[in-house]
Formats: sequence, C-alpha cells, structure tokens
Amino acid sequence: MSKNDNITIEEVRHLALLTRINMSEEEIEQMRDEMSDILSSIEILSEVETDGIEPTGHSVDVHSVMREDISSDSIKLDEALANAPRQENSFIRVRAVLEE
Repeated sequence: MSKNDNITIEEVRHLALLTRINMSEEEIEQMRDEMSDILSSIEILSEVETDGIEPTGHSVDVHSVMREDISSDSIKLDEALANAPRQENSFIRVRAVLEE
C-alpha cells in the first residue's frame, strides 16, 4: 500500500471543515501523508494476534501510592478557627481579593 492510498485529499478537506481548521493546499497534502502513516501503523497493529491475551491497562504491575480514602470525623469548629488570624462569628475572615 503506498503512502497516500489510505486517505484522500477530499477526506482531509472534509475533516478540516468539520474541525473548523483552515489549511493551505501544502498543509492538506502534509496532513494526508501524516494521517496515512498513522492509519498504516494502526493497520499493522490490527494484525497482532491477541487471542488468549488478558486485557490490561498497564504492561507492568502498578501500585497506587495514595492512601485509602477512609472517612473520619471532621475537626471541631474551635480547632479550625484556632489558627485563623481573624475570625468573625464562626467564620475565618480574609481580606477582599476582588475589587468592585
């Protein structure tokens, strides 16, 4: 299969139209070549025998470094407010960051 057999210039133009990408004639030709190369690579992958191979998300064992998400009681309000430089009622008071 030659380099340009997989996708036509008309198909590239149609894709450019659908994606609202303005392309010159040179860019369309370059994109046709690149997309044809990608499709050829995918074609090669489709020939790989995968019967009997268990699906996997990773080629190596992956272990999460995150801790388990365990629910626990929240800290008490007075503990949360203890280090706040300014308080107002049961809220932490901060300086305004937006101007009107």
